[in-house]
Amino acid sequence: MFTNQKLKQLIIPLVIEQILAVLVGMADIMMVSSVSEAAVSGVSLVDSISILIINIFAALATGGAVVAAQYLGRQQEEQACFSAKQLILCTTVISAVIMVAFLLFGQPLISLIFGKVEPEVLSSAQTYLFITSMSYPFIALYNSCAALYRAMGNSRISMVTSLIMNSLNIAGNALLIYGFGMGVEGAAIPTLISRIVCAVLIVVMLRHRQDQIRLDSYFHLGFDWPMIKRILQIGVPNGLENGMFQIGKILVQSLVAVFGTASIAANAVANNFASMEVIPAAAIGLGLVTVVGQCVGAGKIEEARYYTKKLMKWAYMASIALNICILLGANVLLKLYHLSPETLDIAFKLLFIHGFFVMVIWPVSFTLPNALRAANDARFTMSVSIASMWICRIGLSYVFGLGLGLGVVGVWLAMICDWFVRSAFFAVRFRGDRWTRRQLIES
Repeated sequence: MFTNQKLKQLIIPLVIEQILAVLVGMADIMMVSSVSEAAVSGVSLVDSISILIINIFAALATGGAVVAAQYLGRQQEEQACFSAKQLILCTTVISAVIMVAFLLFGQPLISLIFGKVEPEVLSSAQTYLFITSMSYPFIALYNSCAALYRAMGNSRISMVTSLIMNSLNIAGNALLIYGFGMGVEGAAIPTLISRIVCAVLIVVMLRHRQDQIRLDSYFHLGFDWPMIKRILQIGVPNGLENGMFQIGKILVQSLVAVFGTASIAANAVANNFASMEVIPAAAIGLGLVTVVGQCVGAGKIEEARYYTKKLMKWAYMASIALNICILLGANVLLKLYHLSPETLDIAFKLLFIHGFFVMVIWPVSFTLPNALRAANDARFTMSVSIASMWICRIGLSYVFGLGLGLGVVGVWLAMICDWFVRSAFFAVRFRGDRWTRRQLIES
């Protein structure tokens, strides 16, 4: 079903899109770091909350993409289009409700989650959250439409719109932070504007009549509960998995906050590079949703296995090549940030730990389960991920970080333990055949 050329046409734009997303995150942190370390810390605390929310939207989008991809595999374009409408309706309503909740209760939420942080850090976090939470409906809509384009095998559209969004974001940051000296507000406002622009753009593009999946009307989007149930059958377990994963990270972030501003800032910078280190494998994971989804929809299970193994090899080769380069240049890259010697030393340790184990185990932990999700085995991936998160990442963070006195380094070592545990379960599951028998689309 997929030639090498088709796979490259799908995955290369996804890699570029992931690079753009990571670069804009790095640019945000770099530009805000010119204001103060407190500003960097405040932005990083809010980002951990925002990533939780955005990952829930992305999980719903994945549910819609799996349903649409399986319909396309069955040559049922009309049903694929109908599932797209239901996805957009769901994500718009849910994201609007979340936006209102955060606008009303976001500030006390920060104090509740992160406890006693320095007043300057808390002020920066509150400002950044209030502005960026207004962008939630737009990033949810963008993620849904981008996922639908990927379900068609057309990742170029989401790459182009991502380029526009991130260019607007970086240019706006530079203008407002350096030109107008707006600090944290200067990082938040461009994020809001760029997400609005690209959400409108990609929704308009989805009206294109020649696309396999298209919106024929913006005004006839009534709820169809059987279709929504199919979307949520993937989206809810995936959303719970992503949500619990990010909640765990937030709890761990609150532990990191105990270790002081230097650890918070080092953690934020290292997380930027950590996102860069997983770009190829993460992009290939997105591609697996399309490839496996269409193969399963067409009833070609052996092809789904074949392409999963092939793309996993690609994920490992690309991850090894990228991370060797990053680790060799780590000292130079970290000097791009305005960090104190203490913060710089901690950030280097975290970057090395993460980069090494990305080459060893990350693709099995995070790329492979996308193949299972695309075959409607999302409940299994959810169960494993949540259990591993709470037992290993959270539990061992307290053991290593506080009990053994390793600080933020211990927190990252606990994360690596989590990767090994979940990868063992996913590898065994993929070798069996239970994941191939979970029907999503009726015959």
